[in-house]
Amino acid sequence: MTATPPRPRDIVIVGASLAGVRAAETLRAEGFTGRLTLVGNERLTPYDRPPLSKGFLTAEHDPPATRLPVSDELRARWLLGRTAVALDLRDRAVTFSDGARLRYDGLVIATGATARPSAGPPAPSSGVFTLRGHDDATRLRGALARGRSLLVVGAGFLGGEIAAAGRARGLDVTLVETGAAPLERVVGPEVGAFVGMLHREAGIDLRTDTAVTEFRTTADGSLSGARLTDGTEVTADAAVLALGALPATDWLSDSGLRTEGGVHCDTRLRALALDGTPVPDVVVAGDVARAPQPLADGTPMALGHWTNAVDQAVTAARTLLRGADSPAFDEVPSFWSDLHGVRIRSVGLPAVADTVKVHEIDTSTRRLEASYHRAGRLVGALTIGRTSRLAAYHRSLAEASRAHHRAV
Repeated sequence: MTATPPRPRDIVIVGASLAGVRAAETLRAEGFTGRLTLVGNERLTPYDRPPLSKGFLTAEHDPPATRLPVSDELRARWLLGRTAVALDLRDRAVTFSDGARLRYDGLVIATGATARPSAGPPAPSSGVFTLRGHDDATRLRGALARGRSLLVVGAGFLGGEIAAAGRARGLDVTLVETGAAPLERVVGPEVGAFVGMLHREAGIDLRTDTAVTEFRTTADGSLSGARLTDGTEVTADAAVLALGALPATDWLSDSGLRTEGGVHCDTRLRALALDGTPVPDVVVAGDVARAPQPLADGTPMALGHWTNAVDQAVTAARTLLRGADSPAFDEVPSFWSDLHGVRIRSVGLPAVADTVKVHEIDTSTRRLEASYHRAGRLVGALTIGRTSRLAAYHRSLAEASRAHHRAV
């Protein structure tokens, strides 16, 4: 199964969002002239997701989705509003919820991720939201426009941005976090405390070391608030569960691919069968991919970053055309978030560090610089209000990634 496959003539991309579109564009740029089909489970043409938790929620007028630029040279068949339900590797075919079956000789899996469901108390049928796609953002934006108070459960990057949007719209916002500080498990306690300071200065009621034990409703079933594990109650007429994401792999459960925590793949992003061998005509990209991370000593990880989706799409498309002759994926992950007027940026993998070094922290100017290390090696960096300082870290991390590939 590891031999270089014949160059495909009919490629199907399941997932018509960022990773899928960039994979399609790379295929054409690499000289692919065969039939190209993009299939998406939403009816909208491809759009950008980062604005959905930022400017989309605070816009005065009903904003359209931010369309992704798509090359005129794509010459693709678009099948939108179709949900994949099964993959047959032996017959090289994808089955969809309407019963249609699509054959391929090259497949890109780019189905993204879904909102992680709550393991906590049952939520009321109305007033409690999650945010992944355009329709989610539209419903939440309507609730923020009508509401007076907002409860956000989970103070990660997404939860923090939603809380900031609610505050910008003038709502009373409560942000609940099970850890001692926002983002602490990802960026460490000092940086987490800094982010907590930003939230509190913006007027957000940040509750740490606590969780929701019960949602409260009025007589007509509308959300009125929640009770927390510390015994207190908070008022809210809208709530958002921002508890992370799960790679969208349900449709692959009987496919013969490894799918726990994402679709496992090798360094060239070829999907792995259950026995660990790569499937040469199936590649993976974006939030759904669980790929070896050089900065984490090759540990497979799924990353929900915009830049990761773009970079992986390029590698996956090249692998589909070049097979084992294509280069391994060694791009450095990066991420940004806009929060209360400052930009948080990171490169590498701060979450895998065992040591955090804070080089600058100034609450008055809202500036911070930290580097992250694992067994003495640099694995990541993060700045707040100091974006220009990341370039040197990025160069060091890129060299570390390349060195890892040379060593294995």
